Amino acid sequence: MTGTFIFVFLKKEENFKVESIKIINGWGYTISNNNKIIIKQTIIPVVSQQKSFQTEKDALAVGHLVLHKLESNSSPTITKNDLISLKIKI
Repeated sequence: MTGTFIFVFLKKEENFKVESIKIINGWGYTISNNNKIIIKQTIIPVVSQQKSFQTEKDALAVGHLVLHKLESNSSPTITKNDLISLKIKI
């Protein structure tokens, strides 16, 4: 007797959200999935100094880029070229 196996892969529903956060000397961002923070970024990545984003707009621009990379199954790593293309003030 032979049997048939059916494998069903369900992609867990993802509900990502990017939000800005005000910190003492600037701005940062969080990325949450289903109301659970998965990334909290309070400094500008890839710069040698520990420096916050100067504006809320800058923080959100980088946060949205990271989210796009996550949704594309790419590494969420930010490069200096990413910062340049987004015109982030360093």
